[in-house]
Amino acid sequence: MALAVIMPRQGQSVESCLITGWHKNVGDSVAPGDKLFSYETDKAAFEEEAKAGGVMLAVFFKEGDDVACLTNVCVIGEPGEDFGMFDPKVTATQTPADAPPVSATESLSTEAGTGVSNGCRIKISPRARNLADRSGAILEHAVPTGPEGRIIERDVRALIQQGRLATSAAHDAYVPGIGVSGGGIGGRVTSSDLKNPQNAPALSGEPSETGAAETEYETVKLPNIRKVIANTMRASLADSAQLTLNTSFDASDIIEFRKKRKALEGRPDLPPVSVTDTVIFSVSRALAAHGSLNAHYLEDNTMKVFNDAHIGVAVDTPRGLLVPTLFRASRMSLAEISAEAARLYSMCSQGTINPDLLQGASFSISNLGAMGIESFTPVLNPPQTGILGVCAITERLKNGKAYPAMGLSLTFDHRALDGADAARFLRELVERLENFSLYAALGR
Repeated sequence: MALAVIMPRQGQSVESCLITGWHKNVGDSVAPGDKLFSYETDKAAFEEEAKAGGVMLAVFFKEGDDVACLTNVCVIGEPGEDFGMFDPKVTATQTPADAPPVSATESLSTEAGTGVSNGCRIKISPRARNLADRSGAILEHAVPTGPEGRIIERDVRALIQQGRLATSAAHDAYVPGIGVSGGGIGGRVTSSDLKNPQNAPALSGEPSETGAAETEYETVKLPNIRKVIANTMRASLADSAQLTLNTSFDASDIIEFRKKRKALEGRPDLPPVSVTDTVIFSVSRALAAHGSLNAHYLEDNTMKVFNDAHIGVAVDTPRGLLVPTLFRASRMSLAEISAEAARLYSMCSQGTINPDLLQGASFSISNLGAMGIESFTPVLNPPQTGILGVCAITERLKNGKAYPAMGLSLTFDHRALDGADAARFLRELVERLENFSLYAALGR
């Protein structure tokens, strides 16, 4: 009996995956355990194996296609078997059981969901219309995924992530397809952009005034992870009030602590401790008295303040920046933080980390000190209200004596807290780091 192979859902937050390659073609023999195709989320890469044997009867998508999770991707069966019932393109006009879920509230409200945008009548749910009006999303770019081709809330959220936004003044005059570059906050298209002659669409093959050949260049297709990072960072700067405070501390105690720890290398109860591990430990404890930095700032202008510190740590990988989360780091010992951090870094580097481990952080840390960076402005990971940049160690003088100074750069959302609150957090963190061996011995 023919068996459909679906696109797996890797984590609750993943709605679709990109097919990166096929290991089997139509007509090939398939045995249980054979690799069928490779795919990736915006953060990790995977391979799908066959659960049953037979022959590859059909392949519904090609390499490079972005496929919704739980959609039929291919069919395995016996030669000559009918597989038409599994073709997602044939059943796309119906409401498939494996379609991405629509919330009950939005499903019930789509009946009256129509509207007019730039003279064109569109189908849109009230919730989606409300979000579009608040965000400035340009609905002409939306890809409807709701019943009967309606634009629903998740489609508008996709536009926000893509930066398809315009100011209220520019909305009525916006014409789809003109390719205007937005010069407003967060890349929003403004009325001034629409009037700028430089934003007129260029004619293909149009010669320059001098007739000289154009400068040679290469068009590079961005990988999924780069697109996600770009959209997230743009949305972060557009939708929050970010401010960065810089300070430094005497790193002598941390350096001496790590030196002594390294001398005991080999003991299973005393794993190696990195500079980042010491910062994670200290930050997770310091956040207990600074709830506005251990929080999410929500769209309805409320804050979700966490009881435990869930620390996200920026990791540089061959595929790009990933930020895995050490959940409940405030309850972990230093040894547990070191071990968990090493486990997460390894999975990130190998591209095998579960997407659920790349979300849910209440505060983030980014360490560029190993690259010699003495000060920088880390960008918030929304909806978090704080991110700490860890900088390089430099030599400074105090009372005529040299000491190793390590810089700290704290970016915070000024909507959630004031500068004095952020400064108090940094002051406590510095005190903990300068006396790290004592706090580590006490476990707090």
